Amino acid sequence: MAASLMGIYKSVRWLPFGNWLFSKAVCIKAPYFGSIKPTITHLEVGKCVAVIKKRRSIQNHIGTIHAIAQCNLAELVAGVMTDATVPVKTHRWIPKGMTVQYLKKADGVLTAEAKIDLPRVWQDKEDLVVPVEVFDQHKTKVFHADITMYITER
Repeated sequence: MAASLMGIYKSVRWLPFGNWLFSKAVCIKAPYFGSIKPTITHLEVGKCVAVIKKRRSIQNHIGTIHAIAQCNLAELVAGVMTDATVPVKTHRWIPKGMTVQYLKKADGVLTAEAKIDLPRVWQDKEDLVVPVEVFDQHKTKVFHADITMYITER
């Protein structure tokens, strides 16, 4: 049986560059996330936080962070949080949909947080809506997403 995502995080977070190492491992498992070069800075049951830095490769035509890079960041934190929260022995999950709001121009360093209320009872089948907030380095909210995760029993 493969190690749980939370177990891997707990085993490497205390190491020098542990968050970076964990983030790289997530991007190896799901390569598309590597396009935004995220660093997962916090993970616990029900919550995940990650940051990205503005780079030319994720800019749009006006020099701010591209809308799809923000969506990618939101899906990353929602997915990692869901994986760390859903009881993996009895349930599985997959993203089902996403609604987004672009609130301000996104520039500089962005911090995304996915958080759900706990405790909760997991159903046989359910749509779990994971809210994600993204803030710039000035703590201004620039983006909001509601990501629907389809959760079923194994």
